[in-house]
Amino acid sequence: MRYPMSHLRINRSGIKSSKFFSFTSDARGTTAIEFGMVALPFLMFAFGIMGTGLHFFTQNSLEHAVESTARKIRTGQAQQSGTTINEFKQLLVSEAGSMIDASKLQVHLQTGAEWTDVSPVGCTDSSGTQTTGTGSSGDAIGQHAGGAGEVVMVTVCYEWALAQSMPFLQYGNMANGSAMIQASTTFRTEPYE
Repeated sequence: MRYPMSHLRINRSGIKSSKFFSFTSDARGTTAIEFGMVALPFLMFAFGIMGTGLHFFTQNSLEHAVESTARKIRTGQAQQSGTTINEFKQLLVSEAGSMIDASKLQVHLQTGAEWTDVSPVGCTDSSGTQTTGTGSSGDAIGQHAGGAGEVVMVTVCYEWALAQSMPFLQYGNMANGSAMIQASTTFRTEPYE
């Protein structure tokens, strides 16, 4: 196709070119286009790192809280003071920090004479719903934790609802999209009696 002379112009190098060719060599706006292509993957990557960090922070906080709070059962302080399961949950929350919501915690206590008498419990049932913990919230820990010299397994299940806000990370392993975070510790209670 031939362009009429009125559409040709002389560029800096002295070569005649059409308006179409001058448009293709124009580099203005390239940065905006490149940012548009890179922005979504970059933001997903950044939010993925933050989400993973929050998940590990919550899990680490819960594990620390279970170890610290279960020590009260191990030494017999919880049994002798009549600590209830609800008060035990509050102790867990105060140890773990503000990331943990007590209403989403379930505590499972198992006891036995030997190590083989306790076994891990699941925090979710087959439908992906959180299982109910040991006893009711008003029960004393001593009713479920046994006496001195017994093996006790404390399992704490926490429904981490923040996973629902980050479906692209696929942390949600529950029916409602939340993630179940579980922390356990097993010990033999000290001879406190």
